[in-house]
Amino acid sequence: MTARGLRVEPLAPSDGSTVRDAVMAVLAHFGVTTIFGNPGSTELPMFRDLPDRFRYILGLQESIVLGMADGYAQATGQAALVNLHSSAGVGHAMGNLFTAYRNGTPLVVTAGQQARSILPYEPFLYAERATELPRPFVKWAAEPARAEDVPLAIARAFHIAMPAPRGPVFVSIPIDDWERPCAPALPARVSTRTAPDPDLLCEVAVKIARAKRTTIVAGAGVANNGARDGLIALAERIGADVWIAPMAARNPFPEDHPQFRGFLPASREAIVRDLADTDCVLVLGAPAFTYHVEGQGPFVPAGATLIQIGDDPAIASRIPLGLALVGDLTLVLDTRAARLPSRPPVAHSDDPLPPPLPDVLTDALLMARLAALRPANIAIVEEAPSTRGPMHDYFPIHAGDEFHTCASGGLGHGLPAAIGVALARPDRPVLCLLGDGSAMYAIQGLWTAAQTGADVRFVIVNNGGYAALDQFGALFGIDVVGSKVHGLDFVGLAHSQGVPAQRVTEAAALDAAITDLFEGFGPRLIEVMVTT
Repeated sequence: MTARGLRVEPLAPSDGSTVRDAVMAVLAHFGVTTIFGNPGSTELPMFRDLPDRFRYILGLQESIVLGMADGYAQATGQAALVNLHSSAGVGHAMGNLFTAYRNGTPLVVTAGQQARSILPYEPFLYAERATELPRPFVKWAAEPARAEDVPLAIARAFHIAMPAPRGPVFVSIPIDDWERPCAPALPARVSTRTAPDPDLLCEVAVKIARAKRTTIVAGAGVANNGARDGLIALAERIGADVWIAPMAARNPFPEDHPQFRGFLPASREAIVRDLADTDCVLVLGAPAFTYHVEGQGPFVPAGATLIQIGDDPAIASRIPLGLALVGDLTLVLDTRAARLPSRPPVAHSDDPLPPPLPDVLTDALLMARLAALRPANIAIVEEAPSTRGPMHDYFPIHAGDEFHTCASGGLGHGLPAAIGVALARPDRPVLCLLGDGSAMYAIQGLWTAAQTGADVRFVIVNNGGYAALDQFGALFGIDVVGSKVHGLDFVGLAHSQGVPAQRVTEAAALDAAITDLFEGFGPRLIEVMVTT
């Protein structure tokens, strides 16, 4: 710059390193080896001479890129790196960015920006107010003021994405920043675990000890915090029934455990009805509560104490009554279960569900046969809203299984998320259960599955439309418009993208198709034409 005739040149590092070199060192520090992206012109300089330790996973649309990264981050427990293209790419990805935000998935999302020198002229393919576009679905967003600040911004992004509550962050990077001189600097080490208030934790222990009957409601935060074993130990110690929280996006408790009671609906009155026999409701890793329909009356049964423990202060602030603690669930459960009085579990005599009719190809029969023929310790990714009831009834998630679904209620997450889970855990097969309407939101993800050899077994439940919408229409007394989807050929779509596929139209052919689905390694698909 010039001041009173004095020209001052920026200092360049003596080793000739650039912003790109410094960023690659930051990524190595955080153990990043995989980049999910759909690049454009403003992102290309990032990848000049990309080191061999990185693999670039290409998605054919940005929402698919976000979904794959979401599944990968959930499966690894570490922040995944996503590369998008300016405003258009971020806009395409917003649906699954919202889902990642609701899932509590740590993602570092980068997007290209046009060169700084032409930003005042509103150039082609630039991002106006780039940091505002992804809000409010990111924890933090930045476009560094100087090129030399980009490596620090990337490091800060990882430090912000990982602490609870985990979530996506965003960094916009002008195209000309990558070649600028920049001295390397390794990030600091940051501890991210949060312990709960010890006095309130003691108060919680006293309340549980004094309760005649405690019921646990567990959510995705249990899985996200790696606290499943602690939850099982607590439930067995105090003899508590365990319900899955409404709309839980992961499996916090094995459904084959004798103390598992079922899935709470997203309705205030129904929750109170299902919890009617308890005087202490302990909510772990979930809000109290997530509702899908308007309700009236009390939030918990009359006279019951409500306690909520999780890692998100925002969720704690929304509790309608009772006591909320903020902290890492592993720190809570690992230190408290053994100190509580031991109680036997309550015996239940629920009548078993009748098996589905064996000669009618329903989604209930499909779930029952998938449960019977699946491999052990499988990972399941689900986005089949109208089949969720039969899945809960006939496809229990066992101890050792992993389960993922979409916490936002949007569509287009399940198919790419399953690919991300498979890439993160190549030692186990992934079952991806999709509705036909859901599948069409991200069907081009099959191409990435084929190109990467991701071990995903896709099952498309084809009922000819958005059946979940029809179910709500019946509830509201509305004849739904635009809910029918006919004429789609998922076998043809799979074959065109390199994925072996077959169609099942008769109940008698179902077992053979499922057995074939789980043979070998790599992506396969079956389209099951179910009767509604």
